[in-house]
Formats: sequence, C-alpha cells, structure tokens
Amino acid sequence: MFMFSIYTSLLIYFSGIYVFSSKRKHLLMVLLSLEYIVLSLFFLIIIFLMGFEYDYFFPVIFLVFSVCEGALGISILVSMIRSHGNDFFNSFSLSLC
Repeated sequence: MFMFSIYTSLLIYFSGIYVFSSKRKHLLMVLLSLEYIVLSLFFLIIIFLMGFEYDYFFPVIFLVFSVCEGALGISILVSMIRSHGNDFFNSFSLSLC
C-alpha cells in the first residue's frame, strides 16, 4: 500500500507537469496545474513522514506557503482579467504599461 501511494503521488505530479507545459496559454490553467503539483508534493511529504514516523509540523508550514502562493496567483489573475479582459498570455503585453 505504501508503494501504491508513492506511485499515485508521482503520477499526479507528472500529470501536473504535463498540463503545466502543454496548457501555458491560459493563466488559469497554469495556476491550476501549479496547485495540482503542490498537492502531489504535499501527499509525498505526508507519505514520507508517515514512513519514518516524524512530526507533522513541516506539512503545516508547507500548506501555509501553498495557500499564500494560491492567493497571490488568484490576485494576479483577477488584476489581469480586469485590465485586459481575458487570461490569455498573448494579449498581455508589458510594453503597454
């Protein structure tokens, strides 16, 4: 059961990497794939700590930083949609600022 959990987490991680590299035109898809990758890393950390019977203090800090990263990504998405009308990277130009 332990190896199945590791393989499942690695499958989630690599599918998140695939979506991140293939769907890079939309900011929302990039943010969702990054959250998917963070979730798989969280599962891998929990599995590692359960295997060695360590304390669960680090995953709480990891979750705090991932929530902060998600909130920052959503705020960038909202500001981009308000200023440009969509979440395409092609319509976002730094020369217009």
